[in-house]
Amino acid sequence: MSDKPSAGLAGAVRNTLGELGRTFSAFLKAPRALWGVNIPYTLEGLVYFGLLTILGKYCAENVVLSDLHSGWVYGGVTGGITFAMLLFGGVSDRIGVRLSLALSLGVMMLGYVLLGLSGTLALGQGMGSAMFFVMAGGLLLIVVAYGLYMPAAYAGVKRYTNPQTAAIAYAVIYGVMNLGAFLSGFISSNSRQAFVGQFPPNGLAAVFWIYAAIMLFSTLLTLALITRRVDRRAVERVAQETRAMSTAEQNAAADAKAAAPPKAKAPHPPRLAFLAWIALALGLLALIILDRLGRIALPAIALYALLAIAVVGAVWEFLRRRPDHPFRDSRFVFFIFILIPVQTLFAHNWLTIPYYLDRAFAGTGVSRYFEVFSNLNPVLIFVLSPLIAALTARRDVYKMMIAGTFVMALPTFLLAAGPNVYLFLLFILVMSVGEAMWQPRFLQWVAEIAPEGKTGLYMGIGQFPWFLTKLITSLYSGYVIARYCPKPGLGLPMRTGAMWLMYAFIAMVSPIALVLARKWMAKGMKRKA
Repeated sequence: MSDKPSAGLAGAVRNTLGELGRTFSAFLKAPRALWGVNIPYTLEGLVYFGLLTILGKYCAENVVLSDLHSGWVYGGVTGGITFAMLLFGGVSDRIGVRLSLALSLGVMMLGYVLLGLSGTLALGQGMGSAMFFVMAGGLLLIVVAYGLYMPAAYAGVKRYTNPQTAAIAYAVIYGVMNLGAFLSGFISSNSRQAFVGQFPPNGLAAVFWIYAAIMLFSTLLTLALITRRVDRRAVERVAQETRAMSTAEQNAAADAKAAAPPKAKAPHPPRLAFLAWIALALGLLALIILDRLGRIALPAIALYALLAIAVVGAVWEFLRRRPDHPFRDSRFVFFIFILIPVQTLFAHNWLTIPYYLDRAFAGTGVSRYFEVFSNLNPVLIFVLSPLIAALTARRDVYKMMIAGTFVMALPTFLLAAGPNVYLFLLFILVMSVGEAMWQPRFLQWVAEIAPEGKTGLYMGIGQFPWFLTKLITSLYSGYVIARYCPKPGLGLPMRTGAMWLMYAFIAMVSPIALVLARKWMAKGMKRKA
């Protein structure tokens, strides 16, 4: 009896390692065009997460904004990127992956040039200064570029992979982005300290110039690796591999698709009404910002209520004549929106953790190299994401979402004990395992349920809750930082434990809700898969 379990365990291990080896081997033999997506994506991750790590410090020390207003800048950047995906997500489907990637990377480069100029020229300081507006112009270019780049990158992964390599490919692109983020910590911390004399007060402008050069290199590299001939050959090869791997299940699915009645075209909704709702929402948002800045005095509750009505009206007007739109599917909507609470931990990676490490550990090596410690999560994701994806490629998506979000949310309670470098490192390790369990699978699920020719559109739609997460979290994160993790020297107490306890309870909402809704979701997940 004792031999059977051990043999069964040994067999399971051998099968797992064999499958892992076969999956990685197939991926390494993937078309060259896929590396034309992955390598620039690594550099893009370096630059993007490097920006997020230092943007708060730049706003506070160079532009001289308050913690609250710095949080709003973060919200404009991160939330704006996701909103831009909604606007430009379908563009890559029309102009092609190659052109979309190169164009967006080139626009990003121009954005970082403006950021470098804002810290190099003497343009004044404060919210209304020329420095602020040059910085805002650079950030706007970056936001618009990302709206095209991110959907195009994931569309490229789908275009250049077959069913065997798809799961690992989505995990790899997620992983290389995080590898770049980890490397940004070393580049940023060493560059700003080396050039502090040439770019006072802290050398951060030099980092922006370095990022601009990296983006120029990424643009040229994309054009060199993904030529028209390379793209055509990759598509032909993937098509042949997919046909060769065709299974009875895939044939049945194709037969069912062919037998299904053609979908009627949805009539176009009246654009005037939709644009009117959008204009009203933007106007109310402008009034809210002016009210918070003290420029006008209006009843805040009424403004927020009217803004909510305008947003609902715009959404309703957009969807009411689009019966096939993903937002008409209640399970799809629940699945992507219920992840908002746990996704706040992603946002706190740049909204809270850099401040936390810089201030709560002031005077230590953790504070001096806060960029490095802020980006430990990405290097763990780089290692864990492909490995976990390969080992769990056949596991049910929904069960992986439940397990992953639980594992990601629970370690946040460790930080409630107060500033402790060992607890912080343990928090980062366990949280990263949870993130690697569910985040790449979610991205794969959204891309694979997309109809042919609409991958970019679906990726943009799938990112909408992420837009809300970043926008909402940025509205209160600056206030919480100023209250619970204030600048040293102000005589205010550090209460970081209470701050993280609050954030832990927020994150736990997602896995608990996924568990409660599992039976209802199970009815629709098979159809979606």
